[in-house]
Parts: sequence; C-alpha cells; structure tokens
Amino acid sequence: CHHFQTMSSRRKWGKAARTPKGYDVIEAVIEAFDNENRDKVKESNAGKRNTESLWPVHQIAWQRSRYVYDMFYTYRRISREVYDYCIKFKIADAALIAKWKKPGYEKLCSTYVINPSNYKFGTTSICRVPLTDRSEMQKSAQDPTTGCLGCASGKDAGHKNIFGNKYGQNLAAVQIAREKRMEAIKIRKEQQQKVYDDTSKAGLYEHATATLAQSADPGAGDSETDDSSDEDDYGPSPTAGVWAGSTKLEAESENIINSDEDDNFSKENGKRESGGFDAGENRNLKKSRIE
Repeated sequence: CHHFQTMSSRRKWGKAARTPKGYDVIEAVIEAFDNENRDKVKESNAGKRNTESLWPVHQIAWQRSRYVYDMFYTYRRISREVYDYCIKFKIADAALIAKWKKPGYEKLCSTYVINPSNYKFGTTSICRVPLTDRSEMQKSAQDPTTGCLGCASGKDAGHKNIFGNKYGQNLAAVQIAREKRMEAIKIRKEQQQKVYDDTSKAGLYEHATATLAQSADPGAGDSETDDSSDEDDYGPSPTAGVWAGSTKLEAESENIINSDEDDNFSKENGKRESGGFDAGENRNLKKSRIE
C-alpha cells in the first residue's frame, strides 16, 4: 500500500527525515490523512467488490496530494523546502501533480485512468469523458479503479467533488475558509471588547454589542434552517476534523476555489491573447479539453 510505504520511508530515514521549518502548517492535516487511511485499511470490505474496497485508500492519497499541491502552488502557504520534502517522502504523488500542471488535466484523479493499456479498445476511463458528452445512463458512472465520478476539465465537464464524498473536498480551500472565519470572529471579539472598554453604561453596552454582533457576524442573517452545528465546524478542533462538516463551510471553500479558477482563466486568456501560447500548445489545449 502506497500509504504505508510513505510512513515507513519517513521512519527509515530517522533524523534525516526531520521535517523542515514551516511543515507545521500542514502537519495536522497530513496526520489526519494517515489516521484516516489506517482506519479504512482495517475496515471490513464485506459486500464490496475488490476494486471498490480500495477506493478510500486511493481517494485519500489523491486528496493528500491535492492538499500539498494547493498549499504550495495555489495558496503559497508552504515553502519550496516543505513541498520538496512532501515529494521526496511520497506524501504527495509527483507523477500526478506533474499532470495537474498541464491544461486539461487539472483535476485528474489518477495517472491510471489516462493509460489506454488499462482499458478495452485502447481508450481512457469513463471519468475522463466530459459530463456534457455522456448519455443519461453514463452521467453517474464511476471509474471502477478509483471511484471517480468525473475529472474532465472545462465548464460543466466534470464534478466539483470528483468522488462525491469528503475525500473529494479541497482541503486547502477548507483550511483557508476556516482561517478566514476564525479571523473574522477574532476581529468581532476585539471590536466588542473595545465597545465594552469605551462604554461605561451597561445599557449602552448591551445595545451597542447587539448592533455590532448583527453587523459583524459572518453568519448574521442565516435562516433557522441552516446547519445548527455550523459553529462546530470552525475553531482549533472542529468536530468534523480536517474535513468540512457543514454546508456553509463547503460553500465558503467552493467560493474560494471558484475565485481561484476565475483568476487562472483570466491569466490563461491573457496569455493566449498576447501570443503566450504557440500553435503546438493551442493544439494540445484543444485536444486535452476534448479528452
């Protein structure tokens, strides 16, 4: 199993495997992956097909690589040294990340699914076929090896969450969303403390803090039907662990991802308009989007 190879390789190096400065930014999440993977390996496979029983192991490995990739390339939250450490000790899959850097493969679930020798008739997996090009019966089809619902690139071509479960969440965006919410809560508390310090009359204080809480609370105006456990999804030890446990946090992380995708799309268009792509790259781009 790739996961246990990763863990043993880090132990094998002993002192040489000492984590670099800044690794603490991702350490808790990496440990959560290790624990989750260990639990899934021990879990009973009764009633599951052989390939289906391995889906969680593959999906956790994908999510771990995606997390490291996004924390370095998308959000610049870890250094090159930390990133290289993750590659060296196989915390992240270097071959898969190399594919993500290429147009058309930004959400690829595995290098396995694009190898024609793994499929009949020399094709690729169903998960590489854009949803817009699938028949109604194929819309919910999953790759038998990875459990991927669709990882094709392009507008409406694939699923936002390619596995349809918590392992398909973008945990880097979830972490950023949590940090933003915690910062907003911290600012609100500081403002409330200032109001308290500046106000001598209790009546004025209660009125002022009520008004301030209504205007500053990031969740102000939520309906009563919203996830009641939402606040449990934030803070140092959220009940859902490193994964998003509430619809609100998932929505906030999706907004962060969409903002990043819009920025990347604008950069790509600007590069194309300025002649940044040569003819060969344009052909490859079109080919990969069709794939």
